[in-house]
Amino acid sequence: MTVNGNATQNGHHARATVLDIQQRRAEAGKLLSGVASVGDSSRFRGPQTGKPLAQSFAHYLSSETKLRKPSRLKEAGRFLKNKPDIISVAGGLPPSDNFPIENITFNFKNPNLEETNGSLSGDQSHLSATLGKYDTKDGGADYDLSIALNYSQTTGGPQLTRFLTEHSELVLHPPYADWKILLTTGSTGTFETLVRAYLDKERRDSVLTEAYNYSTVLETMRPQGIKVFGVSADDDGLSPSNFDEILSSWDETARGARKPHILYIIPTGQNPTGSTQSIERRREVYAVAQKHDVLIIEDDPYYFLQLGPYEKGGSVAEEPKTPEDFIASLVPSYVSIDVDGRVIRIDSASKVLAPGSRLGWVIGSEEILQNYIRVAELSNQVTNGFSQIIVWKLLETWGHEGYFKWLAKIRKDYTQRRNVLLDILDDQLPKDLVSWVPPSGGMFVWLKLDHSRHPDFPKRSLEEIEQEIFEEAVNQGVLFARGSWFRAEPDTPIENIFFRLSFSTATKENLTKAVQRLSAAIRKSFGL
Repeated sequence: MTVNGNATQNGHHARATVLDIQQRRAEAGKLLSGVASVGDSSRFRGPQTGKPLAQSFAHYLSSETKLRKPSRLKEAGRFLKNKPDIISVAGGLPPSDNFPIENITFNFKNPNLEETNGSLSGDQSHLSATLGKYDTKDGGADYDLSIALNYSQTTGGPQLTRFLTEHSELVLHPPYADWKILLTTGSTGTFETLVRAYLDKERRDSVLTEAYNYSTVLETMRPQGIKVFGVSADDDGLSPSNFDEILSSWDETARGARKPHILYIIPTGQNPTGSTQSIERRREVYAVAQKHDVLIIEDDPYYFLQLGPYEKGGSVAEEPKTPEDFIASLVPSYVSIDVDGRVIRIDSASKVLAPGSRLGWVIGSEEILQNYIRVAELSNQVTNGFSQIIVWKLLETWGHEGYFKWLAKIRKDYTQRRNVLLDILDDQLPKDLVSWVPPSGGMFVWLKLDHSRHPDFPKRSLEEIEQEIFEEAVNQGVLFARGSWFRAEPDTPIENIFFRLSFSTATKENLTKAVQRLSAAIRKSFGL
C-alpha cells in the first residue's frame, strides 16, 4: 500500500474538522466516568471505515515484555468503562473525603483574543477556572478532583484522552484504523518504556538514529546495553540513502549487534541541529523502513514550532487564522503517512504548555500500545492527576480552535526569538570561521566551526580544540552545549566541531552578550 497525502489505495479518507468534532460531542452527550475509569481512545475516534488494520510487530517484543501479564487490579478497571454507576469494592482507593484539597482556582491566557499593539488589556487577556472536589455530582461536570486525585488507569483518564484523541485526529489523520493514544509522564519516560518493551540486551539489539541526537535519549539506551548507530544527515534531515545502505550492508559480526529494527528520530526542529524533514524526505525514510521492516519512533516535541523562513531584519509572517489553515501550514507527521502502523509517535506538553506538567501522550497501533501498557502499568503507572485535570480544564475551556490559536501564537514567538539570535550571530561571529543554517523548527541553532583554519590543527585533536573553546567560553561567562555531547557513536573519531545555542529563553540583551563572549573565546583559540 502506498501513500499520497491523505489518500490510500483504499480510497480517500476525509480529514475531520473542528466542526465535525463539535457535532460528534453533541451527539455523544455527557461523558460518564468515575474513579479509575479506562481512557480508551477508540471511544473518541471518528469513523475509520475503509482503513486497513495495522501490521503486527509482536516479533520485536523484548523477552521482558513477552513475560509480562496484565496487572490483575488494573485489568479490573475495564469493567468500569461502560458502567459508571457500578459499585466497586475491588480496589484500595482512598475515600475522596480524606483528600485535603477542596478546590483549585487558576488563571490562564486567552488565545481567542487578537493582540493590539503587541498586548492585551485588562481582564480580557486572561480566563479563570475553578475545579471542585465534587463537580461531577454538584455541577454536572465531566471531571472533578475526587476522580483526578485518586488512583487511575495507565491509559490516563477518559476526559483528557478524549480531547487529545480529537486533537490527534484533526492534526495527524492516521491512515490506518486501529490507532490509539495513551497519556504518559512525558517524552523521556515514554522512550524509556519503549526501550524496555521492544529492545533486548541479550538479543544484542541496536537502534539507528541521526548521527547527532538528543543526548538524554542516547544516555537512556547505553546503560541498558543497547548499541546506537548514527545515520548521516543533511540540511533536510536524516539521509534515506545512508539509512538504506547501513541496513542493506549490515554485518552482525563486525557491528557486534543484530540488524536494527528501530529508528529513533526527531524529524521536526531536530535536537540539536534544528533541521526539519520535508514531506518528501519523510516518505523516502518511511519507504526504507518498510523495506527493512523497521519501527519508527517519532519523537516530536517541536512539531508545532515549525518556523518560517529567515531573512535578516525581516518581519515575521502572520499566522493562519483558522485551524484548518494552521494544520495545512505544518509538514505532516510520520503518523500521517503510516499505512502499516509501524510509527510510534511521542508527543509532549513540555514545549507547548509547560515542561513541569510532566504530561505527554504516545500514539501508535492498538497492539503496540497494549504492550507499552504492560511495561508502564508496573513502573511509572499513571500521569499525575493534578496535571491531567488542570490541562484538561485549560484545553476544554479554550476548545480546539482556541488551542490552535495558542499554538500559532507560540510558533510566532519562537520564530521571533530565532530571528533575534540569527541577527546577532550574523553581526558578532567571525563568519570565516563559523557557519550555520537557519533552523526551520525547534529552539536551537547549530554552529559549525571550520577547524581546518585552527593554527594547532591537526597537531591537536578536535576534542582538545572543542574543550579549549568551551572552557574559555565558560571563563568568559557563557555556557553552550558542545556538539560532542550529542554524538550517536561517541567512541568514533570526531570529524567536526559543533556548538548548540538555544534561543528559547534568554533576552535579546543576554543573547548579544552570550554571542560576544562566545566570539571572543573562538577568536582567542584561533589566535586572532
